Amino acid sequence: MREIAQARTLLFVPGTRPDRFAKAAASGADGIICDLEDAVAPDDKDTARKSVISAIAQTPGIVRINSAETPWYADDLAAVAAHDDVTGVLLPKADDPEVVAATAEALGGRPLLLLIESARGIRDIDTIAQVPGVSRLIFGNLDYALDAGVTVRSDDEDELLVARSRVVIASRAADLPAPLDGVIADIDNDDLLRRRTTRALDLGFGGRVCIHPRQIDIVHDAVRPSDDEIAWAQRIVETASASAGAAVKVDGQMVDRPVLVRAERIIERA
Repeated sequence: MREIAQARTLLFVPGTRPDRFAKAAASGADGIICDLEDAVAPDDKDTARKSVISAIAQTPGIVRINSAETPWYADDLAAVAAHDDVTGVLLPKADDPEVVAATAEALGGRPLLLLIESARGIRDIDTIAQVPGVSRLIFGNLDYALDAGVTVRSDDEDELLVARSRVVIASRAADLPAPLDGVIADIDNDDLLRRRTTRALDLGFGGRVCIHPRQIDIVHDAVRPSDDEIAWAQRIVETASASAGAAVKVDGQMVDRPVLVRAERIIERA
């Protein structure tokens, strides 16, 4: 498992299926999200919470609690805050800076991820991302499109470009890790997953959340730089290091700070 800041993939697991937690953790995903929200029916919320807290002692992971406007939020928050095996908390419908701040305070420094999935969340994202205690942003593409009344017809979800860009810019401005993109529901369409993940990386995302184990390797392959990119980045870094600050060229290109930083980021992803 990678640290949350470096995670390329986080895999959702229904909170009603604690028997799947260990298998999900062994799937190759960088982390798992035990879901108490969308994957759990209202009548099963309390049982799922108890099951997740019990199972997570053997399989540490992130917990997606219910949103603040629901009757389960307070109990979810109290339960996860009391257990050290909860490695992070995902707050859905994170569109109110005051709620985000209160949630972060209750967690006492534990990593807090925010699911940005509404028009209000995008509108106020700069303020939300700056709340102390926020660890990383995730773009909830499906719920955002529904809330904003956006009909997605293009393969690359071009209709969501503005919202995605806002999430990336807010993350960078708040000195947060690159955000994670949202789920792709068509779990059998490998080409779509690969193409949209590559597109998300081009926009500044660092990976995506997944809903099926078979998506993990495809996302990791898309995130991983090509051999040519790695070789180029190594040449840049090595030449710049040996130059002692002097102006240099690599492959006919002047190496200034933006080029060097890009090369360093490629090596980090390798």
